[in-house]
Amino acid sequence: MLFLKLLRESFLFANDSLRGNKLRTFLSLLGVTIGIFTIIFVFSAVDTLKNNLQNSVNKLGSNSIYIQKWPWGGGGDDFPWWKYMQRPVPKLRDFDALQHLSTTALGISYEVSIDNRTVKYQSNTVSGAQIDAASQDHDITWNFDFSEGRYFTNMESRAGSPVTIIGYDIAHDLFPDGGAIDKQLKIMGRYVKVVGVFKKEGNDILGISTDKEILLPLNFAKDVIDFQNDNYGPQIVVRGKPGIGVDEVESELKGLMRSIHRIKPGAEDDFSLNKTTIISNQLDVVFGILHTVGLIIGLFSILVGGFGIANIMFVSVKERTNIIGIQKSLGAKSYFILLQFLIEAIFLCLMGGVMGLALVYLLTLAVSAAADLKIVLDIKNIIIGIGTSFIIGVISGIIPAWFAAKLDPVEAIRSN
Repeated sequence: MLFLKLLRESFLFANDSLRGNKLRTFLSLLGVTIGIFTIIFVFSAVDTLKNNLQNSVNKLGSNSIYIQKWPWGGGGDDFPWWKYMQRPVPKLRDFDALQHLSTTALGISYEVSIDNRTVKYQSNTVSGAQIDAASQDHDITWNFDFSEGRYFTNMESRAGSPVTIIGYDIAHDLFPDGGAIDKQLKIMGRYVKVVGVFKKEGNDILGISTDKEILLPLNFAKDVIDFQNDNYGPQIVVRGKPGIGVDEVESELKGLMRSIHRIKPGAEDDFSLNKTTIISNQLDVVFGILHTVGLIIGLFSILVGGFGIANIMFVSVKERTNIIGIQKSLGAKSYFILLQFLIEAIFLCLMGGVMGLALVYLLTLAVSAAADLKIVLDIKNIIIGIGTSFIIGVISGIIPAWFAAKLDPVEAIRSN
């Protein structure tokens, strides 16, 4: 009952303060609102970006290793690009040898990207299609689903049959009425039959999406282009068996590739073993910095708001000194007065925090509608924002509340 009475009186006093000093209160709450808005918005923006990037990385497979010419994560002035440029691209003989020698691999695929081309079906044309070619184990080393149709059969892959799997957007543009399966497309001067359509994946920050992809069997592409040419970015993708760690798979691949390339002990590798943890670790560093920067900016804004709230409370104590004296003369305890002003300060800060949270929510709705992007407004960030408001309320209100609690009742009554 005492707490409810304190809460009610504090709410009434806070309401009177808001109504009696609208401009002053608004300017003070603005700092808290902007601070909480900044913290929650930055955290949500970082979480959204990280979530979308991580979803892209997950498509690569957490237990997959990419044998490539260039290492991931390169760049900067000290990046020895001249050294990597002299490396050979992964060859088909490397792929064949790994298939026979690896004991940790669940699947091994050889893949090339033939770049953007134009695809035709009767009078319909799609430009900018990403044409890729891969060996049979591509469905093991990558993660994807089908909206209709199927993957290549082992016979189709071995024989290099003129078949293809197309992305959802490609199918929609070429066959707006549906029914893409068994249709004949003209690709690179050859006719190929559609046997499958990838499930729609949507926009991807890293560009890892099957929506505009056209996948061909590797042995079919071998008759059309020199797929081991550096221009087509050949790579070997290896996915480890369930229960075998990616480090164990990497260790085996390193030894096998050095043996296949006959690299002498102590000599440097002429290949790169790339894995998704490289990207994930870099993302963690970048997003950690962004979190810290957002927190610092938000705390500075909240600090300004906190000083504003403290100023309001000092003014409130001064204006209500006579009332405090009357309350004390009627038997009110010091802690009652202290809690009364402290709850009022917390209430004002929480109001600013809720306003900041409301702004973030409205902004997420606007961005989601405009950019078709899934915004992450995590409950953790909401708790951080509201919790920060509560802490700022305690810090900015404790000193004015303490002064109010220590007032002498006789002097307080005489103050008017």
